[in-house]
Amino acid sequence: MTGSEVVNKLDAGDMGQEAAGAVGARVGPQVESLIRAAQRGDADAFEQLVRAYDQSVLRLAMNLLRSPEDARDVYQEAFLRVYRNLHAFRFDCSFHTWLYRIVTNICLDQLRKRKVRKEESAVVETADGPIDRMDSFEEEGVDSNPERTMWNRQLKGKIESAIDDLTPRERMVFELRHYQGLRLRAIGEMLGTSEEAAKNCLFRATQKMRSVLGEFV
Repeated sequence: MTGSEVVNKLDAGDMGQEAAGAVGARVGPQVESLIRAAQRGDADAFEQLVRAYDQSVLRLAMNLLRSPEDARDVYQEAFLRVYRNLHAFRFDCSFHTWLYRIVTNICLDQLRKRKVRKEESAVVETADGPIDRMDSFEEEGVDSNPERTMWNRQLKGKIESAIDDLTPRERMVFELRHYQGLRLRAIGEMLGTSEEAAKNCLFRATQKMRSVLGEFV
C-alpha cells in the first residue's frame, strides 16, 4: 500500500462507511432493565452492567492512551462516574454512547496533561484481539524487494509520527473513527459536539497526515 492509498483510505472513511453497531442505537430492553434496577440501588444489577461493558471500556482506554496503567485508572474512574451519575441517565440515547462519552472525556483530560509518548506501540486492541495498525505495510514472503521493504519501514515511521503529532481531540476522533469503527454522528455525541464538527476534526487530522507523509503521498 502506498502513502497516497493510506490517505485515500482515510478520506474514504468519511463517506458513509457503516460503523459497528449499537453505539448510536437506543437502549435495548435487557440493558434498560439493568439500568433501572441499578438506579433503584440494586448492586447486583450495577455489577452486571459493569461486566457487560468492562472490556470495551478498557480496550478503548488502552487504544487511546497506550498505557496499561493509565487505561486501568481510566477504567476505574469511568465506572465510578457511572455509579455516581447513573441516576441522571434518561434513556434518550444509547447507554454505550453515554458510557463512551465519560471514557473519552477522561482520556482527553489525560492526553492534555501529557505529551503522547513517541515510543508507544502501534498495536491496538479490538474485539477480535490485538492487531498492528501497520500490518498492512508489511511485505509478505521472504523474497520481498529490499528497497520496497525499506520504503515500507520509512512509511510506517512517518504514519506513526503523524498520529503522534495530532492534537488530543484529533487523535480521539481519528481513533474512534478508524479503530473503533464508530460513525461520526456517534463520535460527535460522545465528544459533546456535532457530527459536522467531528467530520471537520477528522479532516484536519487527515490533512496533517498528508503534510507529514510528504513524499510518500
